[in-house]
Amino acid sequence: MQLRERLTAAMKEAMKNRDSLRLSAIRMTLSSVKNRDIELRREMNDQEITETIVTLCKQRRESIRLFKEAGRQELVDKEEAELALLQEFLPQQLTREELEALVAQAISETSATSGKDMGKVMKHLQPLVSGRADGKLVSEVVKQKLA
Repeated sequence: MQLRERLTAAMKEAMKNRDSLRLSAIRMTLSSVKNRDIELRREMNDQEITETIVTLCKQRRESIRLFKEAGRQELVDKEEAELALLQEFLPQQLTREELEALVAQAISETSATSGKDMGKVMKHLQPLVSGRADGKLVSEVVKQKLA
């Protein structure tokens, strides 16, 4: 089943179950996807929809961080619930060990030797980890391996 169809089916299910949080989060996701379709003047494929969902996840993580700093626990809880829901539509996330193995492979394939080569390694890794690992974590692992 295509990702767009999965989102639509999940929205219908949330409507039937009267799950307002889930429904609003899925509607927000579909709205972002539709806006991006309009922007591109075509329907996005699953990879592009996944990238849109990853962007929404990044926004949720940033909101969680800011709400924690402001002491707004009720908003932190809401954002964390939405983040968990969005992650259901992303591919299986890589474990740290799997990520470290991919980074080691990328370093050897790009012949990287120092922190100056980080850009080459990240560029090589991007298609492999897109939607499957947080960019900050990937960057952290690459820095650690190149140090």
